[in-house]
Amino acid sequence: MKIAYFDCFAGISGDMTVGALIDLGVDPQWLAGELRKLPLNGYRLQVEKVDKNGIQAVQFSVILEHEDGERPADAEFFEVDSVDAGVATPEETAGRQDQNDHGEHGDFVGHGVHKHPHRSLEDILELIRSSQLSDNVKDLVGRIFTRLGEAESQVHGVPLQQVHFHEVGGVDAIIDITAAVIAVEYLGIEAIQASPLHLGSGFVHTQHGLLPIPAPATAKILEGVPAYSGQARGELVTPTGAAIITTLAEAYGPLPLMTIHRVGYGAGQRKREFPNALRVFLGETTLHTPSGWSSTSKRDRTANDNLKRRDPYPEQHDAPVGPGGYHESPGLVIEAAIDDMEPELFESLTEKLLQAGALDALLIPVQMKKSRPGMLLHVLAYPSSLDELLQIIFRESTSIGVRTYPVTKRMLQRQVTMVETPFGPVNVKVAWLGEEMVNIKPEYEDCRALADQHQRPLKDVLAAAHQAAWQAIQTGQFSEKKDLRR
Repeated sequence: MKIAYFDCFAGISGDMTVGALIDLGVDPQWLAGELRKLPLNGYRLQVEKVDKNGIQAVQFSVILEHEDGERPADAEFFEVDSVDAGVATPEETAGRQDQNDHGEHGDFVGHGVHKHPHRSLEDILELIRSSQLSDNVKDLVGRIFTRLGEAESQVHGVPLQQVHFHEVGGVDAIIDITAAVIAVEYLGIEAIQASPLHLGSGFVHTQHGLLPIPAPATAKILEGVPAYSGQARGELVTPTGAAIITTLAEAYGPLPLMTIHRVGYGAGQRKREFPNALRVFLGETTLHTPSGWSSTSKRDRTANDNLKRRDPYPEQHDAPVGPGGYHESPGLVIEAAIDDMEPELFESLTEKLLQAGALDALLIPVQMKKSRPGMLLHVLAYPSSLDELLQIIFRESTSIGVRTYPVTKRMLQRQVTMVETPFGPVNVKVAWLGEEMVNIKPEYEDCRALADQHQRPLKDVLAAAHQAAWQAIQTGQFSEKKDLRR
């Protein structure tokens, strides 16, 4: 599966997104041709390589054409770095900026200082629908703009149909969002994940006066998304960037297990003390489309097929280890506290979750409000399994809401093979901490089935499996371990 990982160490905006995707291989001339399918005029595109603290990045700019000349679409936007600076005028802020150093601050009413004609959300959606773009592009662009509109509607307390975009900012946003979606489709990206979002700090000057960073609309869009605010001053995540990434990304966390093919950098407009760029890794991953381990022997194929039924993503253990002797993978926790469900229903619920790809499904006794006893359903899963697992939880339990949060799984490398015992074949799992073997575990279900078959105590079969595993290790049956760690 082709995957893109958005490393938002300097935040994200619409133009940074498009620039990074162009740097990954999207032809700017072809992209401009696709954008001409929109019924828009009065603009031109500018694509150039720029230096961001020693990193070459692609800067994508929308230049608006006016009777009095051209100017960048976001040229009237500016930010105030500190309350101590007071409420600066646009001229004062522009005087503090370096030449050609304009920040993108989104596309809604409230993010520009000068008044311009407006487009309503419905106007923009109709513009997208009437274009000659593909249905998939139209759908995604419409969803991104709707997310923007809903956030603005809630922040300002106005009906969605009354949300309007500045004409100038609207053109910028339409081009940025549409170009980003077209570029994702062009690159054949099937899944997108992202790092936690670096928001910046300080205040931005708007029609409503000084507003804190992140801007209210941006903060609304980012509800439920991992984010942080460091020492960097200024607005790093714009409403446009927030809407794009929250619509396209399915998970947030560290760089996932993937084979990296290319890395692209999209330049922000401002000069900062760090590289003001969005970094996007493009590559392949097998975590979403597991195919099982490859093996040369029939015995090992059988063992690995059994493992695959228990572990929906066996390829995760094929990753190289880090300095600590283990490796990492992004995960997701789903939790729901339940106090009104018949106890016998929990068995069916947890079985279905595990069958659907949950890595763990735990039931933890808890004391809930009004001192009622209850159960905390704690599910560990991969981000790609979220929607399917939520469907099961909402259908099979009485819960009407859950919590989700990203986690990092740190795992030992492991190897599974089948060993012969006096009672029959048993799958055995061996775990390694770097070069050290630290655990041997016969598969419980195999041992239980043999114990029932031979009418012998389960502990006898488990002991025999342990002994057979040690003999297999001594005779080199697990010699493929170094190959697995490649």
